[in-house]
Amino acid sequence: MNQWIDACATDEVDEEDLIAWEHEGRKIAIYNTEKGFFATDLMCTHEEQSLEDGLVIDCVIECPLHGGRFDICSGKALSAPVYEDLKTYPVDVRDGRVFVQVQ
Repeated sequence: MNQWIDACATDEVDEEDLIAWEHEGRKIAIYNTEKGFFATDLMCTHEEQSLEDGLVIDCVIECPLHGGRFDICSGKALSAPVYEDLKTYPVDVRDGRVFVQVQ
């Protein structure tokens, strides 16, 4: 069942940054980009490295381990060594809160 979960306040995520959030054992990254808020799996698909310390520029996250990059909006893998896309989650922002639809 798809449900919207209150994940955090909008002011908890700095612009061009992310926070790690966990819900029922699922590790999710919540991003604040120039295009709005987005959510993806927190772990890089290359070697299960957390993206929490990764560099966010515009709508791209760079993995801190090997420098692979992902499009935050779509989860698409953009550069080697990553080739598998990140899972993304729908996000809704209302009343200063970020809600994530956990599927």
